[in-house]
Amino acid sequence: MSTSIEKCSTNRESSPRRVLFASFIGTTIEYFDFYVFSTAAALIFPRLFFPSQNEQLAILQSFLVFGVAFLSRPIGSVIFGHFGDKIGRKITLIASLLTMGISTIIIGILPTYETAGWFAPFLLTVCRFGQGIGLGGEWGGAVLLATENAPQKNVVGMQCFRN
Repeated sequence: MSTSIEKCSTNRESSPRRVLFASFIGTTIEYFDFYVFSTAAALIFPRLFFPSQNEQLAILQSFLVFGVAFLSRPIGSVIFGHFGDKIGRKITLIASLLTMGISTIIIGILPTYETAGWFAPFLLTVCRFGQGIGLGGEWGGAVLLATENAPQKNVVGMQCFRN
């Protein structure tokens, strides 16, 4: 008596819509974190991290820290782009999301200037640098992931949607 056993295929291929949706959600969350900082830089951080007699100077210092992320985004693109080619885009995309998330969490629990002195604005700047690296790595990786998984007829549409 012979029986045949069919193997059930557990290899699931990602659908282009699923990849695009995941890419879109990841980018939305990262940009939300990125721009929440801009609101906090205008309203909260000058009082917490840059106390001075001159309110305009404190706001300017806060926005200088905001700008640090824009300087670190190309660095993140280079770092995560290199490792994306070496070890895979999915792993580096997850790593860039974690970089952004961990930096954001640390910003939320930072001590203020009253507690830590000038070390607090320094830590805020380092965390903002980390957010920029994470965002720089995520954007390029997400665009490539969406483009590589798009059907041939929709490649340009996927690229446009991600931008």
